[in-house]
Amino acid sequence: MASRLEQDLRCPVCHDIFKHPVVLSCTHSFCLKNWWRKKLSRECPVCRTVCSRGKPPVSLVLKNLCEAFVLERDQRASESLCSLHSEELKLFCLDHQQPVCLVCRDSEKHANHRFRPIDEAAPQHKKLQETLKSLREKLKVSEEVKLEFEQTAEHIQRQVLSTERQIKEQFKKLHLFLEEEEEARMAALREEEEQKSRVMKNKMESLSRNIAALSDTIRTTEELRAEDVSFLQNYKAAVKRVQQRPLLEDPQLDSGALIDEAKHLGNLSYNIWNKMKEKVCYTPVLLDPNSAFPELLLSENLTSLKKVEEQQLPDNPERFDSSFYVVGSEGFNSGTHRWDVEVGDSPGWSVGVLAESAQRKGAVKSGLWVLMFHNGKYKARSRPGHLTHVPVENLRRVRVELDWDGGQLAFSDPDTNTHLHTFRRSFTERMFPFIITDSKVKILPCEICVTVEQSSRR
Repeated sequence: MASRLEQDLRCPVCHDIFKHPVVLSCTHSFCLKNWWRKKLSRECPVCRTVCSRGKPPVSLVLKNLCEAFVLERDQRASESLCSLHSEELKLFCLDHQQPVCLVCRDSEKHANHRFRPIDEAAPQHKKLQETLKSLREKLKVSEEVKLEFEQTAEHIQRQVLSTERQIKEQFKKLHLFLEEEEEARMAALREEEEQKSRVMKNKMESLSRNIAALSDTIRTTEELRAEDVSFLQNYKAAVKRVQQRPLLEDPQLDSGALIDEAKHLGNLSYNIWNKMKEKVCYTPVLLDPNSAFPELLLSENLTSLKKVEEQQLPDNPERFDSSFYVVGSEGFNSGTHRWDVEVGDSPGWSVGVLAESAQRKGAVKSGLWVLMFHNGKYKARSRPGHLTHVPVENLRRVRVELDWDGGQLAFSDPDTNTHLHTFRRSFTERMFPFIITDSKVKILPCEICVTVEQSSRR
């Protein structure tokens, strides 16, 4: 049975596929050689409209379409013929799992084989189509995953460039500090050198003058002869001159005349490091950008966050995808840890800890302990668990203290040193600092303190 397309491509005169179609002013087409060659009147064979033109134009579009259709039909027909005997493929060999013709069935190659008609064998192979469908679905999923992998690879490169830039900026600041510190210490050394060199110069000049005067007195006195009348005449003046220049004590260096090397070199690296505290800060908790909800933007130093338009980020296993969640970059499974969170005037937030095993895709349903501010009220909440009202007002900062070994999670107000709430339970897994907010909050840095312990000698 001919298809609808094949019927549309048949000439209304010869009833075959168009070979030399022309188009008339009435928009009908037919094969010119098969009609007007036998007719005296120039009328349309379909609607009988008389054509005013002597020779209608050839429809190249229709001609090309018909030629392409015939070529495709012939190819399909050749595919349904046996390549060995040019007979129609009517049977399916169950042993060789291939279509064959009647001649193939009787050949030695297919002796004692089992055969089925093509129309019976085809339904039995629907499983192949179902398998093919699943393979297509798997191919689609694989292509989508490949696209995600490509986007992840691009994101990794952006992370590398951003991290590299920040590392260089941090080291540039440290280098500048060290260069300035080096120049200051070299200037102090040169200042001490200039001062003590000037003192020594003045002393040497004064000593040189004394030496010259003494030498002149000795030389003048030695020139007098005892047997001369002039000696007796000048004796009294010579004695007076010698007495006016008494023998001086041996010249000595004053205390502290030398460069104080210990002052410039003693504990040099420690003193520089101690002074560097003014240039650096330490934050006990850093946020993990790979866990942040796509609408949260973290600061470059990973200590604060704010809500932005959704970013194109990889959907990696660590990332939350249901709400404005983010965790710290480091979890704790022992010891005592403390960090302060500046919530300011944020209209809604939750701070606390999240268990390592808690799900990150979808809503968090377990492993969560937080202090929260919602609809103008402060509450302590755990999942699974219950909600507890916390009587406090105008909380600007929250201090979180996790005693993992002691099984306590405490919240307090560091501005007033007021205890807010304490969860008590036995922790059995790693706990991560946790924040929920769609406003700006910040992890505050700690004060750096350096102490020196004196070691005792026996």
